[in-house]
Amino acid sequence: MTGLRVLGVAAALAALLLPAGAPAYLLGVGLQLFMYATLAGSWNVISGFTGYTSFGHVAFFGIGAYTAAILITRLGMAWPWAALAGGAMALLLGLPVGAICLRLKGPYFAIAMLGFAESLRLLATLWTSLTKGGTGITLPPIQTLVPTYYAMLACAAAVLALNYWIATSSFGLRLLSIREDERGAEAIGINTTTHKIAAFALSTVFPGIVGGVYSQYITYIDPSSVFLALITVQTIIMTILGGAGTVLGPVLGATAISVVQEVLWARFPHVHQGLLGALIIFVILFLPGGVVEVLKERRILPRVRSI
Repeated sequence: MTGLRVLGVAAALAALLLPAGAPAYLLGVGLQLFMYATLAGSWNVISGFTGYTSFGHVAFFGIGAYTAAILITRLGMAWPWAALAGGAMALLLGLPVGAICLRLKGPYFAIAMLGFAESLRLLATLWTSLTKGGTGITLPPIQTLVPTYYAMLACAAAVLALNYWIATSSFGLRLLSIREDERGAEAIGINTTTHKIAAFALSTVFPGIVGGVYSQYITYIDPSSVFLALITVQTIIMTILGGAGTVLGPVLGATAISVVQEVLWARFPHVHQGLLGALIIFVILFLPGGVVEVLKERRILPRVRSI
């Protein structure tokens, strides 16, 4: 564990010190890495720990992005507060959606969430008086990436802490019991409905916040860019690659995919997506437990639930 802690401290220091003299390109790569680490960690709460696979979590990312963009452009709100408002809006919408959709199980829940995300995309396209529809919303340009970078880093750290708390708490143990045998969990007195809704609500807040931060970073959003199903797909792949239902899995998966994407894009620009897809298929076939499970088997990581 000592070596793991040293590595963790070194990684944290590197992330904190990166803006000191780093080019804008590296800041952009780091910023998007932290964004996906946040999205993967949030998805892990409901799908990794609880076992309810969501195909529509991009909906809360898009809600956050549009909430922040509207508040910034129409009310002149400062972007940090607008991003937090995006998280609050995602939570407010996520509570009733979770209460309804979590009555479904297996593929029915997954399809319902996919339909929910697509419905929001259509709503953002058609509600032109509020969202400007397909024209999109243009935000004021930013002078430096550093504040946005640190905002994404803070979100990634907060979600990592949330996953650690869940993995080491009785609440997380109840979520795992729901994932393994929901009827059995009910039989021993666990209120599965309350726990599922609570997990779902926790999984919506940070996607809304990073959606708001992303809108400030990219300075332009439209329905097809922030309600893009590919965002959910990448989030799922990153979590499975790292190890679903673990603390470090989403972070390792997001880091691996982000780095590999950049390397393949730079070296093989015409076929990088195909190579990345082949790598993902290989990992899923031969590393079903994710990177974390491999590291545990090789005793690089301890075999404890809190990792």
